[in-house]
Amino acid sequence: QVQLVESGGGLVQTGGSLRLSCAASRRTFTSYAMGWFRQAPGKEREFVGFISRSDDTTYYADSVKGRFTISRENAKRTVYLQMNSLKPEDTAVYYCAAGPGGSRDYEYGYWGQGTQVTVSS
Repeated sequence: QVQLVESGGGLVQTGGSLRLSCAASRRTFTSYAMGWFRQAPGKEREFVGFISRSDDTTYYADSVKGRFTISRENAKRTVYLQMNSLKPEDTAVYYCAAGPGGSRDYEYGYWGQGTQVTVSS
């Protein structure tokens, strides 16, 4: 069992930045790829990006590519989502997830509780 706790959400203006953190409970953190997903009101959960477990390879959805960056700090069992140039359409609850990796939510077995990001226009 891996427990994930996100933090860092909040209210920001268009064009601003936020950094989300996701802390994992287990030392086997390095065994997992870490994904970020988001869900806006009335919409399905969508893939944001993920970072591999081994060589820190990252992969992003087209909607965030060039604006968002995922990194991980294994010593702290933490993964980060740096979000720059935020847009109102980025408003959503953001979730981190642990698993083998990929862009589909069913590929991840462990999920955090989510953190709200609101971008005002």
